[in-house]
Amino acid sequence: MSDDPKRPFNNPFGSLAGIKDSLPRAEERAKAEPKGPAKAVVRMERVGRGGKEVTVIEQLDLPVKARDEWLKALKEALGCGGSIEGTALVLQGDQRERVPKLLEKRGVRRVIVG
Repeated sequence: MSDDPKRPFNNPFGSLAGIKDSLPRAEERAKAEPKGPAKAVVRMERVGRGGKEVTVIEQLDLPVKARDEWLKALKEALGCGGSIEGTALVLQGDQRERVPKLLEKRGVRRVIVG
């Protein structure tokens, strides 16, 4: 600092001037730990669907907009169709082996396959 008479005599934040370069930026903090739902239940269902197999993902507790985004990402990653029924995501075919890995990448801490 210079000896400018217009500046305050004691700056309580003056010692923090060099520390801002060592702190992580907002983008780095967001990438560090993906946050997602605590739990998801993945199961295969055939009843009431004309004998067709579907994979149902339940208990994600996502808002409506996030559910649409998750469904779109899962459909693209798996190469299958899908829809939303209530709060559950429904994917075409038996995807029980592939879905848990994708859910864990999106931040789901516990995936139960039934």
